[in-house]
Amino acid sequence: MANDTPVQTNRIERVLAFMIGSIAGLSIFAIVAVVVANLSGADLSGGAWPVVSVLPLVGLTLAFVLIVVFTVVRVTRLRRTGDGR
Repeated sequence: MANDTPVQTNRIERVLAFMIGSIAGLSIFAIVAVVVANLSGADLSGGAWPVVSVLPLVGLTLAFVLIVVFTVVRVTRLRRTGDGR
């Protein structure tokens, strides 16, 4: 028989998951943009390129920290509800 109890959604977990995906996606997009600009011979020393070049360093580090926070929040919630799998 199927379990008809609704799955409890946690807003903090959803927000953290979307933040991780957005930051990591933007960082990967910045890496691709820098590689394409470098291959096309663009001058990466001026304009917005220094910011785009540094964005993956900050963004991927922040995404990793948020993954750790997400894991801690998830494990804590599962232990409190008794759903530890």
